[in-house]
Amino acid sequence: MKTLTSTEELAAFCAEARTHDYVTLDTEFLRERTYYSKLCLIQMAMPGDTDDNAVLVDPLMEGMSLEPLYELFRDTSVVKVFHAARQDLEIFFIDARVFPEPLFDTQVAAMVCGFGEQVGYETLVRKIAKASLDKSHRFTDWSRRPLTDAQRTYALADVTHLRKIYEFLAAQLKKNKREKWVQEELQVLTNPETYIVRPEEAWQRVKTRTTSGKFLAVVRELARFREDYAQSRNIPRNRVFKDDALVELASTKPATLNDLGRSRLLLREARKGDIADGILAAVSAGIECKPADFPKIDSERDKLQVNPALADLLRVLLKAKTEDEGVASKLIAPASDLDAIAAGMRDVPALSGWRREVFGEDALRLCKGEIALAAKGKNVRIVEL
Repeated sequence: MKTLTSTEELAAFCAEARTHDYVTLDTEFLRERTYYSKLCLIQMAMPGDTDDNAVLVDPLMEGMSLEPLYELFRDTSVVKVFHAARQDLEIFFIDARVFPEPLFDTQVAAMVCGFGEQVGYETLVRKIAKASLDKSHRFTDWSRRPLTDAQRTYALADVTHLRKIYEFLAAQLKKNKREKWVQEELQVLTNPETYIVRPEEAWQRVKTRTTSGKFLAVVRELARFREDYAQSRNIPRNRVFKDDALVELASTKPATLNDLGRSRLLLREARKGDIADGILAAVSAGIECKPADFPKIDSERDKLQVNPALADLLRVLLKAKTEDEGVASKLIAPASDLDAIAAGMRDVPALSGWRREVFGEDALRLCKGEIALAAKGKNVRIVEL
């Protein structure tokens, strides 16, 4: 188990990796005490059946630059293989505004190949690599040094088994002619908008039962302040104040420090200093907001008149289609999209791209009354009308 502790060592490994068709990667990080993930370890492996060409990279070493890795990311002749890559890619995007190209995510590929919803790495190791994983270090503090041999062995397994998994899934996708399906899915993971958090839009993630424009204006300003404060100090947003406290503040609209002191849900640290000043300023800005500038809620789906019988038929059609194709059903359409289609909406993901080929075309034909569904035993088939 070799650990790379210098930029020169990393550059040498990446140069060798660029002579291969693919390289597998994973990261270990911490996020409990920070807004942005703290990268603690990178695991990499080149093709092969042994651990000889797999390494750990220690990004916490003084003077370590990840630029050689980013050069590898930019080399389009080498496929960069991850499992459930979103959090890994966020780290690299925030650090260097770079994405691995081309990217292969085995979790996405496994869903396309019929391994179920959000399939875990452990499941693929067992089913494809015919091996088992040691889970004892799952909650390790990866920022502590030195790492034990057991920790290093655990970390390395995240990329060594990944080689067999990648080779198997890539072959399946080629056989089934579904490479394009996976590439469509990965466009979201390599879109900068997936990882950019704009403080002015943070209110949209706060769940409230009130749709009053004035109330939502206060929610927006409080969420904006919290996001700005958390980002600038690199602390979790819940350390500033939690969502339930935010909703309470938007309801009570405190105007003074004494008012803040009466909050049931606000942390003690938030009742004084910069946070308290920010809260009062945000509440004031929300109250002074003009009606024309109130936040706009997309209530289009809430107003839809769903045909429940048609929605049920679409669910049956989806189940039949995904079983025939061996694809995870939620990858094609969640229940909310089926309801939207049954209510007449057509701007939903299930009706575009590869999803339209697998399910969307027949879903539209079912809505138009051009086909029916017939059951025989455990099988459902389409009947032309």
